[in-house]
Amino acid sequence: MKRLLTFLVMVLFCVQSQLGQNFQFKADQIEIPHKKYQLPNGLTLLVHEDHKAPIVAVNVWYHVGSKNEKPGKSGFAHLFEHLMFNGSENYNKDYFQALESIGGTDLNGTTNTDRTNYFQNVPVSALDQVLFLESDRMGHLLGAIDQAKLDEQRGVVQNEKRQGENQPYGKQWNYLTKSMYPKGHPYSWTVIGEMEDLNAASLDDVHEWFKSYYGAANAVVAVAGDIDPEDVHQRVLKYFGDIPAGPTIERQEVRIPEKNLDTYQVYEDRVPETRVLFAWHTPQFGDKEDLHFDLISAILTSGKNSRLFKRFVYEDQTVSQAVSFQASGEISSRFITWLNVKPGQDADQLKIQLEEEIQKFLDEGPTAAELNRVKAAYFSNFIKGLERIGGFGGVSDILASNQTYFGDAAYFKTMLKFVEDATVADIQKTAKKWLGKGKHVLVCNPFPEYSVEKSTVDRSSLPALGPEKSSKFPSLEKAQLSNGLNVVLAKRTGVPTVVVNMVFDAGYKTDYLSSPGTAQLAMNLMDEGTKDLSSLQISEKSELLGVSLNTFSNQDQSNVFMTTLKQSFDASMDLFSDVVLNPVFPEAEFERLKNEQINNIKNEKAQPISMALRVMNKYMYGEGHPYSNPYTGTGYEETVEKLTREDVVKFYETWMKPNNATLIVTGDIEMSDLKSKLEKSFGKWKKGDVPTVVFNEPQVNSKNTLYLMNRPESQQSVIIAGHLTEKYGGVSEIALEQMVSILGGDFTSRINMNLREDKHWSYGAGGFVLGSKEERPFIVYAPVQTDKTSESVTELRKEISEFVSTRPATQQELDKVKTNQVLSLPGQWETNSAVNTSIRNLLRYNLPDDYYETYDQNVRNLSLEDVRKVSTQVVKPEAVNWFMVGDRAKIASKLDELGFDNIIEIDADGNPLVPAVQQPDEELKN
Repeated sequence: MKRLLTFLVMVLFCVQSQLGQNFQFKADQIEIPHKKYQLPNGLTLLVHEDHKAPIVAVNVWYHVGSKNEKPGKSGFAHLFEHLMFNGSENYNKDYFQALESIGGTDLNGTTNTDRTNYFQNVPVSALDQVLFLESDRMGHLLGAIDQAKLDEQRGVVQNEKRQGENQPYGKQWNYLTKSMYPKGHPYSWTVIGEMEDLNAASLDDVHEWFKSYYGAANAVVAVAGDIDPEDVHQRVLKYFGDIPAGPTIERQEVRIPEKNLDTYQVYEDRVPETRVLFAWHTPQFGDKEDLHFDLISAILTSGKNSRLFKRFVYEDQTVSQAVSFQASGEISSRFITWLNVKPGQDADQLKIQLEEEIQKFLDEGPTAAELNRVKAAYFSNFIKGLERIGGFGGVSDILASNQTYFGDAAYFKTMLKFVEDATVADIQKTAKKWLGKGKHVLVCNPFPEYSVEKSTVDRSSLPALGPEKSSKFPSLEKAQLSNGLNVVLAKRTGVPTVVVNMVFDAGYKTDYLSSPGTAQLAMNLMDEGTKDLSSLQISEKSELLGVSLNTFSNQDQSNVFMTTLKQSFDASMDLFSDVVLNPVFPEAEFERLKNEQINNIKNEKAQPISMALRVMNKYMYGEGHPYSNPYTGTGYEETVEKLTREDVVKFYETWMKPNNATLIVTGDIEMSDLKSKLEKSFGKWKKGDVPTVVFNEPQVNSKNTLYLMNRPESQQSVIIAGHLTEKYGGVSEIALEQMVSILGGDFTSRINMNLREDKHWSYGAGGFVLGSKEERPFIVYAPVQTDKTSESVTELRKEISEFVSTRPATQQELDKVKTNQVLSLPGQWETNSAVNTSIRNLLRYNLPDDYYETYDQNVRNLSLEDVRKVSTQVVKPEAVNWFMVGDRAKIASKLDELGFDNIIEIDADGNPLVPAVQQPDEELKN
């Protein structure tokens, strides 16, 4: 605890001006206490203590990425990352299976141009198992890789490539990479690689890659969490000490291409809008000017007060997206910005206007206010990331990345200092130096003497789990204001953030009383202006306070959600209450957001998965049901077009009542202090009557029907199949969760292992029950390569049918998912936002306060009979309807062979393009 308090003191920032709520952040006040160890074999170990939860993050970085590949061998670093998850010599099973069985969370591996990393959060009791597994695949891998595994993961990666390129604008990175870097440059090929290179990868190539780059001296292991550094050091020495250092590695020097003239390139893709993109070469990652570009990017497009957003999205409303970012690389970076042009606007004119805005920035530089705003946001985001020990941006990730790239785990302080010291003149100078050049409109050190330790590890079996620590879900304190507003507090000390969520019993279900899209538009407008603050002023104040404010809905609830810092909580609550109590729904903001929502609907109609999500509720619930509108909540173009400002005001006046709301607060605050603040802020808010949403019986008049949506030139088909099942509580929910995990919820579930790992037809497939309070859709889904569409339907049918007949859930499957569910709970509640979301689920589904405290025991007590019983209640193969999005011309010829009762082609709004074929009367009676 002493270490934790010291850590938190170091991240406190100084108040520069209390009246103006401005904070001055200092880089030298931000520390990540850690210990560094160098093993005799060259492995670097970094250890950070954090005792807020009984979990530990293990983050392993290898200093190798796609830039280390040879021409004609592209995609190899990423392909090898996949192979690392398929088992090692002494644990020759799927790595996800091992981690799921011990409660692993934040589990993944990633590859970029410069590095490959593997990370996971696990209960502290499982630390030895994770160290065994990571060391086994670092030092004992090659004997487990055979041709079958290579072929399997080659197929998975190729489907990942197809899935990425099947998305709107998914091909731009291939064009951009090849246009920006000359042939032979280490960045002149994409990380995922070319299909022909992946096909040419041989088993000998795999072995050579491992021997060249996966030695101990080329790796950094970062461990953070509820641990003791010296204990971790001894464990790591035990498991990793016998692994050879590996050969010397050639490191590429900084190599920034010189580009003095503009180049121009045009390509076509199936997208709803024109995108105008500029890209410049910029300095390498970690350079002072690299950090300057992070600030430049924020000034241009971060928040409503940013230059490009304000002009093009907010004021002119000619584009739907204004994006910029510094794509940092170890030997060269790129600064990229783009505009998504709304239909009907002149793309050539917007290209000129974007060039004018960039030139204006070069000529004038930023204002002091702009620079202060983005500095505050930069430091705020960095501090918020320190709450997490693992995953992207967490403490272990920060330490490992800085050690890998700079040889100094604390180099992040240097980068923070670059940000702190940046002046208006510095930013303008950097921008002129690099953005004034041409754009696209797209060392050797002696190798140390290493040695290895004699291994004492028995690798014939996994180490036994250490003693388990129970999950910690905070106890809940409750109160009620005089006006009926319910308050729930989950007090958590030692965490620098406070999360506040005002939850209203409303959501998309209320649209059936008004018009589809109303709830989403109304909630989007709530933070767009109050009686005293404009939309831009709310945005600016939020950034200065370190506030993230969001208003949104789901099927059953509408939310005003805020994450802030403990130091600025009082001022943040003033802003929060102002947004809740005093929204004015400005006419100009209404028109802007209405147009954005219509544009979002068009974008949904271009995305394969959202195309299906938009229409399936109509056919699962029937017209007039509160859940029958698009699951995305955006509504239809024609209904949103007819909405008026009065409609959203009426939504607010109807549903936003204190007696229809619960305020959930998670953070380091006392209930007495909180209630006192709330009485001042919300005590005068008047209660009122709220309509009752009546859920009529769903009108499902079809089964074994395929609803087909044509999306020409799709490289994949998206298949979604399902039917309605009982409302929440209608069956044993704990049994249902485990059943879904076995069938389709986990990575090692039956459906995913079939279509991804065995068949290689999909990058990921599975099943789930969609979240809603009343009757809910039970869904199985599979994005698959186009030429395997009909075969995939057959496989999904088989998995569903056999699950309730010849191949029901087994005790081994149940034990695996039960263990994973229980052991993953501590990591599930690492952040205040996660705790807050779980409490919101307690409200949504009327769960008891101690639901999560008793959850692990209830899961442990679950029997196989319980799971098989709920399987027969929920999985009904005969009731399934099918929704498919794909290239009709390529898939239609085989669909008739699948035995559907009806095949109905529908448009993107779910309307039949031909009359539906009616079933015979006798069949309807049955």
